[in-house]
Amino acid sequence: QVPLVESGGGSVQAGGSLRLSCAGSGASYMNNCMVWFRQAPGKEREGVARISARGGSTFYADFVNGRFTISQDYASYTVYLEMNNLQPEDTAMYYCAAASGPLCVGFSPYGYKYWGQGTQVTVSS
Repeated sequence: QVPLVESGGGSVQAGGSLRLSCAGSGASYMNNCMVWFRQAPGKEREGVARISARGGSTFYADFVNGRFTISQDYASYTVYLEMNNLQPEDTAMYYCAAASGPLCVGFSPYGYKYWGQGTQVTVSS
């Protein structure tokens, strides 16, 4: 059983928006740091945004440049990534990950224990 399940990916034109969702499969990760990563073909996986347990703090990669927002909904144990003004360079598989505890450990994928299978985001020009 995959620990996390992502949804909300799709195909949009440049300037469009998408909202990605990530929920625990059989478990709640609201007491864990949660991170969104992405990986484009031929490129390394990179961190996009992270939120510490219970939404204590958020942090974004430089390339986000104010376009994305990470948030949590405690009622549904879901983490969201709201993405606006999407550009072709945002095309990638987006993954949700959870740390083993409440603190975030930067954007290294090796610091995160639980992963989803990803949701594809494709942005056309």
